[in-house]
Amino acid sequence: MIVKEKPLIFITNDDGVYALGINSLIEGIRSLGEIVVIAPDGGRSGMSSAISATNPVRLNLVRKEEDLTVYSCSGTPVDCVKLGINEILDRKPDLILSGINHGSNAAICVIYSGTIGATLEGCIWGVPSLGISLCDHSPDANFSEAVKYGRKIAEKVLEEGLPKGICLNLNIPAIPELNGLKVCSQTKGYWAKEFQVAKDPAGKTVYWLCGEFTNEEPDNEQSDEWAISQGYAALVPLQINMTAYDFLQEIKGWEK
Repeated sequence: MIVKEKPLIFITNDDGVYALGINSLIEGIRSLGEIVVIAPDGGRSGMSSAISATNPVRLNLVRKEEDLTVYSCSGTPVDCVKLGINEILDRKPDLILSGINHGSNAAICVIYSGTIGATLEGCIWGVPSLGISLCDHSPDANFSEAVKYGRKIAEKVLEEGLPKGICLNLNIPAIPELNGLKVCSQTKGYWAKEFQVAKDPAGKTVYWLCGEFTNEEPDNEQSDEWAISQGYAALVPLQINMTAYDFLQEIKGWEK
C-alpha cells in the first residue's frame, strides 16, 4: 500500500516567532500536514521584501515535535523564506503561510508589509502562498476568526493550487464574528501626514513615522477596505509581475 505524503506547510511572519498571531495559526492548522516554521527572532514589520544582503543570517531551533519544527531567524521575513526553500526543507513546500499579522495589510500596505513580502517571495519560488492579517495591533488580540478563515483558504489552496505568479492576501476585521468572505480588489489609496515631529532629550528633532490612510474609493464595494469595514474577510489576489501592459503599448512609440 502506498502511503500518501502529508502536505508540507511552511509558515513565517514579520511579528516574530513568539508572536500570538503566528502561534495561533500554527495550532489552527496543525492537522493539515507537516509544518515547518522559520520566523524572525523579533519584530520585522515594514520590511517589505528586504533581504540581509551584507550580514550573515543565523538560525536557531525553538522546538521540535511530531510534524512541527520551529526555528527563529535573525533575518527578515524574505530571508526566512529563502533560507527555508534553499537550505532547510527537504522538499518544496505545498503551501506557504505568512502571518497571522498583528494589524491590517489591506490597500497600499501590501507595498510595505513584511508579511506580504514573504508571501510574494513564496510566489516567486512557485509555491502557492497566502498572507493573513488581523486588523488589530493588540498583542493579546483574538485570532479565532482569522485562524478559522485562514484555515479555510489554506485548505482550498492545498486542494486546488494557485496560478503561477499569483498569491493571496487575506485581511480579517477585528470583530467577534464575521459576515463572510469577499473576494476583492486592492483599495486605491495612500498614506498622508506620515510623520510626527518631536524633540529627543538632547533637543534634536526626530521624526516618528505614523500617518493617516487616505481612501480614494471609499464607496467601492469591490475593494478590500470596504469589505473589512462591513465585517467581511477580504481576499485579494496579488501578482508578482508588475508590468503595466496597457501603458506599455502606449509608450511603444518612444522606441523611435
